[in-house]
Amino acid sequence: MNEDKIKHFDFAKKPHKPSFLLSLAKHLLCFGDLKKRGAQIRKHGMGELEGKPYLLLVNHASMADFSLMLRATHPYPVNNVMTLEGFNTYTEPLMRSLGVLGKRKFVSDVSLVRNIKYCLDTLHTIFVLFPEARYSLDGCDSYIPDSLGGLIRLLRVPVVMLKIHGSFVSQPQWNKIDKKTYVEADMYPLFAADEVRALSVDEIMAKVRDAFRCDDFAWQYENRIRIDHPRRAEGLHALLYKCAACGAEGETDSADDTLFCRKCGKRWRMDEYGRLHAETGETEFAHIPDWSKWERACVRKEVRDGTYRFEDVIRLETLPGSKRFYRHGKGTFLQTPEGITIRGSCYGKPLDLFKGALTLPSIHIEYDYLGRGDCADVSTPDDSYWCYFTKRDCVTKLSFATEEIFFLASEQLKERKEASAHEKDR
Repeated sequence: MNEDKIKHFDFAKKPHKPSFLLSLAKHLLCFGDLKKRGAQIRKHGMGELEGKPYLLLVNHASMADFSLMLRATHPYPVNNVMTLEGFNTYTEPLMRSLGVLGKRKFVSDVSLVRNIKYCLDTLHTIFVLFPEARYSLDGCDSYIPDSLGGLIRLLRVPVVMLKIHGSFVSQPQWNKIDKKTYVEADMYPLFAADEVRALSVDEIMAKVRDAFRCDDFAWQYENRIRIDHPRRAEGLHALLYKCAACGAEGETDSADDTLFCRKCGKRWRMDEYGRLHAETGETEFAHIPDWSKWERACVRKEVRDGTYRFEDVIRLETLPGSKRFYRHGKGTFLQTPEGITIRGSCYGKPLDLFKGALTLPSIHIEYDYLGRGDCADVSTPDDSYWCYFTKRDCVTKLSFATEEIFFLASEQLKERKEASAHEKDR
């Protein structure tokens, strides 16, 4: 396989303004799905912004989010970002004609910033960002990098929030059955253009993070949204991989409406409102996000006391462009508090890729991606390395660990800078 002949994705290519007919087609495609759900979109204070370019921020949990976004912005043209696997699924010509910009996850891209400005300043379209850059794992908000605050200041346009509820509990990523249940959204201005110029990045990010705070399971329970699908708990063990009763990892499993531990035998039933109930003994966590937060806290302790280490044999694939995945056989994946190392062979050459702790604020994981297994995607500017794991139910912990490793490395860097500044002042 000759790497020189492989076509890489052209991120610098200028985006198109989608035509009215294409915008209408997108709207019509999502209309039926939203009607079946009884979807509601409430707009607040949007009158002066109608028909004008602005940056739209949207929280992200399932494909229903795209339908809600298209309904909320109709009939005005939008440009948005999609990662390369989306281009691979729907084809690059179609995505480009719809005004979609390509992106590799968690890789800095100056071309993307230029093209966002081009859409807003030249095409005069609405630009849509899903800044969490991945689906929520537990229905709660995910990490958003501080670089978003810098981008908002740079763009100097109004910023609007589309806050969605219900799309996660309708189709969590660990249970890909779309229950077609009720979804709703609130759309409102977050920043005026002149406000953006006056605020610091920290002030902008504080308001953004507050706007993104959510808990879809809490929303479901409080609003009595009934989901009685008989297989609603299927796949929950991928998220709740650590038994709350005995502490064993990788021993939980699920079927129908029940989560259970194969090691200690404890069982929990998930009711129609998303709550867990132990069949015997104490219910350690009735609220699913409380269980996942406990798992994250356990991972945080491992990272900070230096005992965290994950290693596995992987099946390695790459996605250099949008056209096809390339398969490269087996490799190894290692994660420690120093970062991630991927070794193997790609395009007939040895691969030894290291991503340091500070270069990877989060990681894109997939549960059983296209029926091919659990995987993680680690990208460089020129390629994306898709790692399919041998070990069972490891990707949720891998996701938690990546973020906790980044947080620790960031704290240590800040401490070193402060110590250095203190030494200079002495």
